[in-house]
Amino acid sequence: MSTRSNEILAGMNRAEKTELFHQLRSELGEPFPGIESRAGVAGGSMCIVRTRIPVWLLEHARRLGTSEADILKAYPTLRAEDLTNAWAYVNTHREEIDREIAENESDTPQ
Repeated sequence: MSTRSNEILAGMNRAEKTELFHQLRSELGEPFPGIESRAGVAGGSMCIVRTRIPVWLLEHARRLGTSEADILKAYPTLRAEDLTNAWAYVNTHREEIDREIAENESDTPQ
């Protein structure tokens, strides 16, 4: 690795490095760790593994101002790592997540 690359990495915090890692992994064609889609679960939406919790739902809660701590309290099966994986997925699949949020908001009775 070049000296410049080392300097850039040294200037990044852990969250930024984690996001970079997930973006690189996605670009290399590897699936997102901890995120999966299963037929018949949450309409095929990408979910946190071991759960039926869709990524779009977590992102929607975050956009509404729910803190990560409150999300973890509301979903006791989730771990902080699950949220990190979800946010990385959201960052590289924003149009998909926006569409799913919009579709599910329109299904919600007013």
